Amino acid sequence: MPPRKEPTARQRRLGSELRKIRQRAGLSIAEAAPMLATDRTTVSNTESGRFGVSPERVRTWAEKYECTDAPYVDALAGMAAERINGWWEDYRGELHDVALDLAELEHHAVAIRAVQFMHVPGLLQNENYIRAVYAESVPPRSPARQRRLISHRLKRRDVLDRDNPPDCTFLVHEAALRMAFGGPEVLRAQLRSLLEESERDNVTVLVLPFSAGGIPHASSSAHYVYGPVPQLDTVQTDTPTGSGFVDAELRLSNWRAVLDSAEGKALDPQRSRDFIDKVAQQI
Repeated sequence: MPPRKEPTARQRRLGSELRKIRQRAGLSIAEAAPMLATDRTTVSNTESGRFGVSPERVRTWAEKYECTDAPYVDALAGMAAERINGWWEDYRGELHDVALDLAELEHHAVAIRAVQFMHVPGLLQNENYIRAVYAESVPPRSPARQRRLISHRLKRRDVLDRDNPPDCTFLVHEAALRMAFGGPEVLRAQLRSLLEESERDNVTVLVLPFSAGGIPHASSSAHYVYGPVPQLDTVQTDTPTGSGFVDAELRLSNWRAVLDSAEGKALDPQRSRDFIDKVAQQI
């Protein structure tokens, strides 16, 4: 089996979950390989996402490891069964892998919960606002690269229109509503667009006003993507030094607590819409 050139975050996640099951069974790779009727290199490369794995092999390995969590095993087998090249693959080699991996996560999401402090959430941004945000990049991006970035971000929005879209809750800080990327007209149009998006059945927008006070992890925006089972949840975080993914169980639990705390301080949906409308009128 030839190794993949570069596994995606989702492929690496499947491998890492197989590693977790093995480790919970108290087995080393050397001990597991003969039990699985394979060699140590295959086990190692499968757990790193470098080798693909069939749904049947996932179930066989889980059985050998005595994993009895049927919904979890079913979800892993479902991941292994995927043989699609999503639309995001058209951007591979042009955009950072984090952007592509996030689009893949959203494509498979059961639900999404996000908190944004300085920007309108990416899935709810309109084209002019996106262009204005990217215009502030340091160093400046070339016009061609900006067009690809804008195209990719707009394409991500399609997940909201698919059959059985994910339920999305977006927590947006007042600072993001007042940060005038592109100037007053661009921001006003974005806020009007945000109000329209908040009317979707699968989208809830909640505002965190300055009066809400302190918010946990206020220096980091976060995108919590729910998988088919809790063990397969993932958080994508944005910080001034870059973006990354979190899937360790304790850190997922901590991020759920952060989002719960922020949601508890946010305005309810109707008051949030009224607040956004008021800010738009003030611009």
